Amino acid sequence: MLSEFGASESIGVILSCLVLFFIFKRWWPSLVTLIVAVPGGMLLNEWIKVLVHRHRPFVDGWFVDWSGYSFASGHTIGATLLYGQLALFIVPGIKSRRWRVLTLTTAAIFVLLVGFSRIALGAHYLTDVLAAIFFGMIWLALCLFAGKPLRRSCAPVSIATFAASEVASVVVPIEAVGGTMPIKPPVG
Repeated sequence: MLSEFGASESIGVILSCLVLFFIFKRWWPSLVTLIVAVPGGMLLNEWIKVLVHRHRPFVDGWFVDWSGYSFASGHTIGATLLYGQLALFIVPGIKSRRWRVLTLTTAAIFVLLVGFSRIALGAHYLTDVLAAIFFGMIWLALCLFAGKPLRRSCAPVSIATFAASEVASVVVPIEAVGGTMPIKPPVG
């Protein structure tokens, strides 16, 4: 079922794998960004649901047995946050414009499939899905903007170009030993 790509269980499994991967690679800025963006945005959605208090289109039926509120779609915002954040991690490391567009398009298709499957199942109205996509994109933009100083203070690391971290591990010990630099930086 397409809706499962945005289910909290699926998001939890993917998020856990990414957290372990980032810890293993010691990519701390990416780890912090991921933890703030995805679970933080989903928590924001829960607050919105409580504030808006909108009931679902269908509470009972052949295929439905929903609990909770409808606005905004939790599956859709989860998909927006997870797949959007993955795309934001991957795209900077891709040189080809075609592959960047393909990456962003794939993430958008996953989000739209999850959102419209929620409408087809009768769990949400169209406005619930559109609001979830909107809030998810706004939250990702805020996380991207707020995380900029964190990324600047640490060495830039991209998922697609992690070989640079291996080169840095060779260069840093040489500088730590007290090797001299052939060219002195300008003073002033």
